[in-house]
Amino acid sequence: MQRLMMLVATSGACLGLLAAAAAAAAGANPAQWDTPSLLPTHRRQKRDWIWNQMHIDEEKNTSLPHHVGKIKSSVSRKNAKYLLKGEFVDKVFRVDAETGDVFAIERLDRENISEYHLTAVIVDKDTGENLETPSSFTIKVHDVNDNWPVFTHRLFNASVPESSAVGTSVISVTAVDADDPTVGDHASVMYQILKGKEHFAIDNSGRIITITKSLDREKQARYEIVVEARDAQGLRGDSGTATVLVTLQDINDNFPFFTQTKYTFVVPEDTRVGTSVGSLFVEDPDEPQNRMTKYSILRGDYQDAFTIETNPTHNEGIIKPMKPLDYEYIQQYSFIVEATDPTIDLRYLSPPAGNRAQVIINITDVDEPPIFQQPFYHFQLKENQKKPLIGTVLAMDPDAARHSIGYSIRRTSDKGQFFRVTKKGDIYNEKELDREVYPWYNLTVEAKELDSTGTPTGKESIVQVHIEVLDENDNAPEFAQPYQPKVCENAAHGQLVLQISAIDKDITPRNVKFKFTLNTENNFTLTDNHDNTANITVKYGQFDREHTKVHFLPVVISDNGMPSRTGTSTLTVAVCKCNEQGEFTFCEDMAAQVGVSIQAVVAILLCILTITGQCWLITLLHLPAARLRKQARAHGKSVPEIHEQLVTYDEEGGGEMDTTSYDVSVLNSVRRGGAKPPRPALDARPSLYAQVQKPPRHAPGAHGGPGEMAAMIEVKKDEADHDGDGPPYDTLHIYGYEGSESIAESLSSLGTDSSDSDVDYDFLNDWGPRFKMLAELYGSDPREELLY
Repeated sequence: MQRLMMLVATSGACLGLLAAAAAAAAGANPAQWDTPSLLPTHRRQKRDWIWNQMHIDEEKNTSLPHHVGKIKSSVSRKNAKYLLKGEFVDKVFRVDAETGDVFAIERLDRENISEYHLTAVIVDKDTGENLETPSSFTIKVHDVNDNWPVFTHRLFNASVPESSAVGTSVISVTAVDADDPTVGDHASVMYQILKGKEHFAIDNSGRIITITKSLDREKQARYEIVVEARDAQGLRGDSGTATVLVTLQDINDNFPFFTQTKYTFVVPEDTRVGTSVGSLFVEDPDEPQNRMTKYSILRGDYQDAFTIETNPTHNEGIIKPMKPLDYEYIQQYSFIVEATDPTIDLRYLSPPAGNRAQVIINITDVDEPPIFQQPFYHFQLKENQKKPLIGTVLAMDPDAARHSIGYSIRRTSDKGQFFRVTKKGDIYNEKELDREVYPWYNLTVEAKELDSTGTPTGKESIVQVHIEVLDENDNAPEFAQPYQPKVCENAAHGQLVLQISAIDKDITPRNVKFKFTLNTENNFTLTDNHDNTANITVKYGQFDREHTKVHFLPVVISDNGMPSRTGTSTLTVAVCKCNEQGEFTFCEDMAAQVGVSIQAVVAILLCILTITGQCWLITLLHLPAARLRKQARAHGKSVPEIHEQLVTYDEEGGGEMDTTSYDVSVLNSVRRGGAKPPRPALDARPSLYAQVQKPPRHAPGAHGGPGEMAAMIEVKKDEADHDGDGPPYDTLHIYGYEGSESIAESLSSLGTDSSDSDVDYDFLNDWGPRFKMLAELYGSDPREELLY
């Protein structure tokens, strides 16, 4: 607490000293302080700076230098000297060192610098030491009304909607006066319009407003306003001006009007619906964004024949037909059109007189193709009959010439050529139709325009003819699916074997009833359930599988159609071995059920004949081979040797394109009677066959005798014996023979015979007719042995 009290006392003493210093600077008597408790006990006179308040008017007209004021200190010494310090000393201000008078050596402009901050110093002339503490002071420049207002921009741009109400603000402009606004009316500004005062006015704040509502952009789009700003108390009355460019904004206040009162167009009759036949043009003084012209047909007998659409880009009306044009029906259309603008301002509902025009459209004749009376035709015909007349199509020439019409059926739509069409358009069927094969026929009938000679002119049209084939009850019922029933050989009496159902290829009515009967006596019973199903059950029980393994049950199925149809389908029931639980353990393979078509029977017979022919061919080829083997045994030769000799004379190497593995010219050299051409060898050494020359041929009348051929054979034999590198071209060991020590011996099938094998194939005769052919091929035949 004591420290706090000492701090408060110290703060009070400091504040008292600061107040005393301020009073001394103002020339006050220190004795007038309000805190006597803080006054010092012993007082002494303090030395202070003394000068008048410093100020000077700007732009003084008197001669330089201008006296500003005087600085003076209480120090009265003869050797004291006054000095000034600061940025503007000796440039703008200077002081008299003896008297302390301050002078301005330059003319001052308050708008440039309004205050100057300097420092006064008093020093000893001899020593240059400060006699007093330097003191800072300010020289203020008093304002003089020497500036006129200046606009912030020389050019202003503004816009206002046309036909605006009186008093609508356009823009606010501003002019600035550089004089001191705190001194009288030095900075006050007054505005007035020098040009454009007929339509605009300006108030004291610089806001420009409209004074008339007759501003029409279509008459004058821009206005130029000249505004003056004047100083209220300018010494010279100088003023500043600025230009304001006002642009009127467009509004939709004008109706469109036609550029002409009548429009005529020529249009061919084959013009498509919705395509342009002509354009209508209007003038709209408004800008493009405010042009929303709508075209409408006012009067005329054919208002529903055409429509007029607006092109938003060019504001034009495009006329389009809404119905097909027909020169033979109407040759000319005439109607009145009107151009309006539904988006126009409601204040301007005074359409001009030129917003209506007459439109005339002349239709020209075009050679058109024939036209059918109906877009399509639908005829009906019962199946399995040839109707005298199915239906008639009719087309006409729409032109005034009325050419005759010829009809035909496109063959792509009637590939089976079931139908024909007459010159009059009558359609007949050439063949009986089956609904179960094709229930519908879609024909394309062509109508061609003919000239007076009956030649097509090139104009044609088509129409679709749909012929529906009506159903008749011409198909007998049959099984709904291919059943494969099975029954155990020890089946009990009444056991259910199978439940059957039927279908009919004809259109089955909802009230169809199928009747099932079994027309044979056997160990089965058929029970008609009267719901289009029937049950097959065991009649007596206990089948004899050794006696009959398969039972054939002909089931007669009838329908209730008009007339009724009856068919027979056969069930093939296999008798199988079963275990104690009644599960099938072994069943015979069953052939396909009855009902094979004639085409399938023919195909099966052809296959049987083909197989039989192949078997006879193999047999014929097998007999000569067996005969050769018998001859070989008679001469004591083994099978591989006979095989080699047979191949020796038939082998031709790798074929006609193979010229390296075998030289055929060796065998042909005797027949040609010339030297054998050289054979390309695998190595550089020439072949021995190429060095041999056949003996010279004798004259035609001479007879060489057998000695020449024998000599040649000896030569060839000798060459072959001494040629150790030549391959054995006269054998087939490299292809099919592995040597006498091989178990397989010859790999060729030509040396195979059942008589040479240790296996006895006579058991094939016991395997049934399926293996009869194999038994004949591989088994022994006693008749064959008798031939040899």
